[in-house]
Amino acid sequence: MKAAWGRRSPKETPALAEADEAYEDWAIDEGPPDMAGWSTGAQANTAAVIRWAAWGLLLLGPLLGAAALLSVPAKAGPAPTASAATAPSAAGAQGAAGYAELFVAAYLEAGEGDQAALAAYYPGASGLRLEGAPGRMRGEQLAVVRLRQTGRGIWSVTVAARVTAKASPSSKASAGNEGGADGQGAAAAAASTVRYFQVPVATATAAVTPASPTTTPAPASGYTALAMPAEVGAPTQVKAPALVYGPMRPALPSDPRTQAVTEFLSAFLIGVGELDRYLAPGTKLTAITPAPYTGMAVDTLAIEGEKGSEPVTAVPGDGTRLRLLAAVRATGHDGVRLPLTYALTLTARAGRWEIASLDGAPAPATPSPATPSAITPGQGDAP
Repeated sequence: MKAAWGRRSPKETPALAEADEAYEDWAIDEGPPDMAGWSTGAQANTAAVIRWAAWGLLLLGPLLGAAALLSVPAKAGPAPTASAATAPSAAGAQGAAGYAELFVAAYLEAGEGDQAALAAYYPGASGLRLEGAPGRMRGEQLAVVRLRQTGRGIWSVTVAARVTAKASPSSKASAGNEGGADGQGAAAAAASTVRYFQVPVATATAAVTPASPTTTPAPASGYTALAMPAEVGAPTQVKAPALVYGPMRPALPSDPRTQAVTEFLSAFLIGVGELDRYLAPGTKLTAITPAPYTGMAVDTLAIEGEKGSEPVTAVPGDGTRLRLLAAVRATGHDGVRLPLTYALTLTARAGRWEIASLDGAPAPATPSPATPSAITPGQGDAP
């Protein structure tokens, strides 16, 4: 079979002519049209199939290997358990606080020969030298005023106690000679003071057994004091934050807000009327029973955002919410009036104010960032 290609003239460039001649000879010699019964097209198709099969094996190899690894059954063994080392740091805090209170109470009442009573809290107390008669002092109204963690399982607990000293016969005679009732009152005031004691308490956390895995904090299994109590100063009284309310104004009887607060507190404190009548829908409160007071009067109100003193007689549209502070005088069954303050949230509905919530604390204004001068070096270690 001849190809219908033309030749260049020999007069043309010799290199081109030689290339044309070689190309012509290659193109003419095509070989036999069939080889062992396979056509050229069949050979091309077979090569393509083999090539794609090879690529498929290369791509599926890693996937098949991963599937084989995942299909191997895991070895049986105990489930992972939470250990005492992973328990949150708050574990044992409440118990440490109560343990410190008991230790301070025993410490204040201890005297000569009471080493064993104190060693029950602090083992090192067995070798202490104690003086004075047991029970010469007594701690009352004990309360934890500060609790902080100083190390793993170690708590520094500051306990406040009203310490009452037992008056000796000599002190009673001295008080009587120095002014009768006034002298006795001064002696009683000096004998009963609030003092503060700092106690270091170590806790041991109960280990979690493999049979009972848990993610909750493990309970403390025991406590011990690391030293005798250290008497410290009273906590510093901080400056109160600014609140969202305006200044206290007299609670005018014509003010619908005064009427709503008075009706609510009369039912809440005295038991006059049905409490639900004065509550907004969805608010759940229960009157105090038995009623601790026989009378009640709202003296002043501090209204959220209110700065002026103009009288208010209208109720805004439904859904309007308002926070206020109500200063109250409540009369007890003994006829003595006690001052009380309530933080309330009111909502308007159907032309009257209703109580939406009895707030847990007055609402603070937007807090301002603390300045460096407000922080005293070392203040973090104060009780």
